Amino acid sequence: MPEQQKFQRVQQAFAAHLRNPDKHNAPSEIEDRRMAVYRELIYNNINGFIESGFPVIYSLLNEQEWHSLIRQFIDEHKATSPYFSEVAKEFLLFLEQKQPDIIQKYPFIIELAHYEWVELALMIDPFEASDVITKDSVDLLNEPLLISPVAWPLAYEYDVQHISSDYLPDEKPAKPTFIVVYRNRADDVEFTEINAVTFALLELIKQNSDKTGGEVLNLLAEQLPQFPAETIKANGLDILMKLMKRDIILGVIDR
Repeated sequence: MPEQQKFQRVQQAFAAHLRNPDKHNAPSEIEDRRMAVYRELIYNNINGFIESGFPVIYSLLNEQEWHSLIRQFIDEHKATSPYFSEVAKEFLLFLEQKQPDIIQKYPFIIELAHYEWVELALMIDPFEASDVITKDSVDLLNEPLLISPVAWPLAYEYDVQHISSDYLPDEKPAKPTFIVVYRNRADDVEFTEINAVTFALLELIKQNSDKTGGEVLNLLAEQLPQFPAETIKANGLDILMKLMKRDIILGVIDR
């Protein structure tokens, strides 16, 4: 066998064994005491990143459930990024794509994982608010609004912010949960529960970046015909001011 093919065979066997030591034998060319170092290193590193990134999920599962989940992730998931900072995102993708059996016991686990992952995603996002140029004006009704790229309005079927070892919902609540997660100018990641109207307003701002705050509120009024337009405009301005104070809206910009 040519040396290159032999090396590739050993390399493939090496990787397969690290992914699933119970299923794949280690290459015969490498003694087990050395393989043990790699087995421990791979598992402990990946386990450590996931455990720290998903502390609530870790607290809910028993030791065997957690170990099996991490083992399945290492064995079955084909990561798209080589960076350790992306391990948490890859774990979330694994849950979404593979739908492991643990979901039957904890049907909320994918939404909870997303909720926990968002904090890290916003922490490491390279966006810098100081690089954004906004107008000195704060005329929120007559100028287009700039929503922060590190402000994410989120909707969940489960009330993920309350899930803990003391509260494990066995069915979806009657109403969805709306949360905006954002990184402020001090680089702190904050979580704020919002109502359906504020969520709809944030979505409209994102989808209509060329429209003024007043125009966006008119669009919101069209979605909520049960309320007087003037009431929506007055209350909407108050919401916009609060969003700007929290750095969710960064300011106003030119058309």
